[in-house]
Amino acid sequence: MKSFKFELIHQSKKSRARVGRIHTPHGIIDTPNFVAVGTNATLKALDSVTAEDLGLQLMFCNTYHLMLQPGTEVIKQAGGLHTFINRNQPIITDSGGFQVFSLAYGGVANELKSKGQKKYDNSVLKIDENGVLFRSYRDGSPVLLTPETSVQAQKDLGADIIIPFDELPPYHIDPKALKKSLDRTHRWEKRSLEYHLKNPQNQAMYAVIHGGVDPALRAESAKFLAALPFDGYAIGGSLGKNREEMTQMLAHLMPLLPKDKPNHLLGIGDLPSIDSGVKLGIDTFDCSHPTRSARHGLLFTSQGNLKILNSANKTSFEPIDKTCTCLVCKKYTRAYLHHLFKAKEMTGYSLASLHNLHFMVQLMQDYRAKILRDEI
Repeated sequence: MKSFKFELIHQSKKSRARVGRIHTPHGIIDTPNFVAVGTNATLKALDSVTAEDLGLQLMFCNTYHLMLQPGTEVIKQAGGLHTFINRNQPIITDSGGFQVFSLAYGGVANELKSKGQKKYDNSVLKIDENGVLFRSYRDGSPVLLTPETSVQAQKDLGADIIIPFDELPPYHIDPKALKKSLDRTHRWEKRSLEYHLKNPQNQAMYAVIHGGVDPALRAESAKFLAALPFDGYAIGGSLGKNREEMTQMLAHLMPLLPKDKPNHLLGIGDLPSIDSGVKLGIDTFDCSHPTRSARHGLLFTSQGNLKILNSANKTSFEPIDKTCTCLVCKKYTRAYLHHLFKAKEMTGYSLASLHNLHFMVQLMQDYRAKILRDEI
């Protein structure tokens, strides 16, 4: 029995913003919502139980990293990701394509900059119709990622929502090369879906719409993928050189997506982009921005961002945000957080991450309430 479905609760009268519910085997995701990124099957500086207590309904884990460490077969033996990390709520995994093609085109994703672990050259050895052969950054061994092996890895992980294998060309690419890449991505996504449907395993698969910032190619991608039995749609590839270009692309693309299925904006979750994306009808956003900001001492508040390392906080015995109801704001002061960061204590990173993620949960609740009132 299939337990994945999307339920539209309310469509705003003021914009394309909408409130919905995504039903999964591990519970409901209220939309619009923010998805926290747990690259290595953990949110940096926070454990799974704490994350659940915060109300983070959906967590993103990276297939590429988990294939290399500890290996998806280990996680399968453990009973899947949910059991392995002790999480009872929904999980989404990516295909691994983002990281592999970041290596191929020279722009390595932030998550790959694990300086203490990088002993081997992150080189892509071969890209062809079959898939991508690359060298593990952990031990230098060759790894073949194809539509089938990517989906099988995600079957081993057992996430609620999985992503087909796709090619991610860079922003600056020749239009002919972009079209060639799009066609191959469509073939790979179709192969991924066919492999997935042989053993659905109660997982949902989102197609990934590509086409760079070319409106015609985005429309072509939406049309091609909407004709296939995917459960939802992710928006990937190059999203533009700035937020304005991305917003323009999304304004053109969003009306072309089926309204009866959920959508997800891959890798975007800064506050201004969420604000414009919600109004354009985006359901979920994933990003490591809140936790990365927290580790750099940048804390989100109702009054704007707070830099905890500023000297003014050394003797500030008030909470990070007086309006915030998180554990950190209830129990600790700016002065204490300032001290922890100055002393480079890991507790500081944990408390800051907890606060920023609580802020995101509250922010998305507020968006849903405003949409229900047709205020946005």
